[in-house]
Amino acid sequence: MRRWATILCVAFCAALGAAGLGVLGSASIATATDTGNSSAPVSESEVDPSTALPGGLTEVPSGLPDKPADYAISPEEALRVADQNPKILERKSELTSKDRLTASVSAEAVHVWEVGYFLNGEKVNLVIVDGDTGVATDSWTGSAVDWPMARGKPGQFGHILNAPYVWIPLALIFLLGLWDFRRWRKWVHLDLVVLLSFGLSQAFFNSADIGVSVPLYYPPLVYLLGRMLWIGFRGQGNDDGPGEGLRPSMPVWLMTAAVIGLLILRIVANVADSGVIDVGYAGVIGADKIGDSQPIYDDSFPDDNQTGDTYGPANYFAYVPFEQVFPWSGSWDDLPAAHAASIFFDLFTVAGLFALGLALVRRRRPRAGEDDDAEAPSAEPGGGRIRRRLARWFPDRRANVVGLTLVFAWVAYPYTAFSMQGNSNDELISALLVWSLAAFASPFARGSLLATATMAKFAPLPLFPLYATGERGIDFRDRAGLRAMVKPGLIFLAGFVLFAALFLAYPAVDPGLSEFWDRTVKSQLDRESPFSIWGQADLEWLHTIVKVGVVALGLLVAFRPKRRTLVQIGALSAALIIGVEITLEHWFYLYIPWFLGAYLLAMVARDADRV
Repeated sequence: MRRWATILCVAFCAALGAAGLGVLGSASIATATDTGNSSAPVSESEVDPSTALPGGLTEVPSGLPDKPADYAISPEEALRVADQNPKILERKSELTSKDRLTASVSAEAVHVWEVGYFLNGEKVNLVIVDGDTGVATDSWTGSAVDWPMARGKPGQFGHILNAPYVWIPLALIFLLGLWDFRRWRKWVHLDLVVLLSFGLSQAFFNSADIGVSVPLYYPPLVYLLGRMLWIGFRGQGNDDGPGEGLRPSMPVWLMTAAVIGLLILRIVANVADSGVIDVGYAGVIGADKIGDSQPIYDDSFPDDNQTGDTYGPANYFAYVPFEQVFPWSGSWDDLPAAHAASIFFDLFTVAGLFALGLALVRRRRPRAGEDDDAEAPSAEPGGGRIRRRLARWFPDRRANVVGLTLVFAWVAYPYTAFSMQGNSNDELISALLVWSLAAFASPFARGSLLATATMAKFAPLPLFPLYATGERGIDFRDRAGLRAMVKPGLIFLAGFVLFAALFLAYPAVDPGLSEFWDRTVKSQLDRESPFSIWGQADLEWLHTIVKVGVVALGLLVAFRPKRRTLVQIGALSAALIIGVEITLEHWFYLYIPWFLGAYLLAMVARDADRV
């Protein structure tokens, strides 16, 4: 088994190395190769009448709009430039007598004309014309026509992280910092490489080739799902076995310095070189509505983010403190509230991971034949109340190492920084789920935290059976065990219902739960997207099987294993979240942090229960 782990690890490393240098920086190439036009505007005298439809220009059924005062190019001139784009000329050359090609022209907020082309009513091409110079800067077909995120824009996601000189060193810090050089042939090392292999998919995404990038999501996700199911149901493995955890060779002092340095770099990068995508923008808008006592789910979001009310109410409440400090200006500007929220969500997750490490140590079991008190401090520490309290919180050096390892893995992993660079709400889900595991011993705490996470984004809901049953699976033959489960189960349910009801009270008052359902859950269920294999291919039969499998897994973990450690609970939590992500109609790299905290918990399993 160790031999297979070695072979697979080398194969993944070779693939990452081959793609990293050549493709990760390809986002800057996508715009140049996709314009299909020269760098100069086309004058009227240069138009070839033989290539135009009757009347000279493509028909615009809706009519041409007025020219904004600050535009140098009129809509007619923009249409003339777009009509001469090679992709449009090619489209026209393929028309038959039964085809009808029409166009629409609109002025966008970013000072460009968007010229869309419709073949028999279906939008098939989009040409972007600069409002000042008249240059056709971009020309798109396929999914990129309706999905701007499919266009490989270099500054759209990740920003500086897309540069090979940033992504590759960060990936190496993550990989080498967690590697055990004393015994390197371990399955857990393959886990690290697979986590980084999402970079292969991202490379093609940056090149605007989602036909390749999307299918490449799934091998890592399926592998990670299998690993979590293995650890979740089988528990820890023997030494050198599949369940063995991480034992980094990096000295504690160096890991500590790396964590501090990486945290500072993440915050600086967020402030100096990051953007706010529509997800973070939606959070700020919703928080502003709450501050003004306005309803969220009434179809009143601004035109530049019309579907921003698709998230749960907890998401918008989480942005309220930051929007109060940095009020929304009313437009999609720098949005400092979204930056502040993203930084806080990240730091909150980091604190939760360290607390999770301490929780693991408090639950540790002595090895067979080992003195239960072998690790206990020899005497009560002196130095006053503060030192004694710190000694209780941080019981021994190795306990701190477990938490530090979790934190290091989080801050060094490129896709947690990727989420920060987009200032999305995804690390809010990460933080809530990590803290729910850290506080798992308290049924009320884990119930309230799971409810909050579910009321922000609905993906964590399948964790309900696992969290409700806790550390003991349901066994109808064990009457004493069933009686022991009743009280913590009811406490968990009380926490979940109470917090869910508190968050649902706001939309229940206005506009009502029916409208809330339509704007959130229903809109997500009805969503169509090219960012999944389900949206790119006709695989509904397989999609149904996978969804049924995830539901079955969610129910199964309420019964098996009969006894589970916190590590197994973390592994099963990660497996359920990964399963949900595999079923999603729309998947993106921002969703990796949802399961990463629980996954890291399972990856340090061997050390965590044996410190």
